[in-house]
Amino acid sequence: MTNQGVEIIVYGAEQICPSCVNMPSSKETYEWLEAAVARKFANQPFRITYVDIFNPPEEVSKKQFAERVIEEDMFYPVVLIEEKIVGEGNPRLKTIFAELENHGYKAE
Repeated sequence: MTNQGVEIIVYGAEQICPSCVNMPSSKETYEWLEAAVARKFANQPFRITYVDIFNPPEEVSKKQFAERVIEEDMFYPVVLIEEKIVGEGNPRLKTIFAELENHGYKAE
């Protein structure tokens, strides 16, 4: 873990994934996840980024993964922690928290 913390990236789109009807939008998942991680790992730095798969930033790694989400028909949102997929479609906090703990985070 760097002094800025790990990077959590949520890949998604404004339109809800066709297979994910009745689930929160990607943006709602991003906001919910940001609040949940901040509560669970209070005073421990992390960066969380939202990437629209249909309008990704110019950063090569983010752009390539956004294309992969579309090409492989992944269920979005797709959540990555340090380039490891930890959630797809309806991400589970338990899995995300466990991965953060693998990176040295301690629950408060």
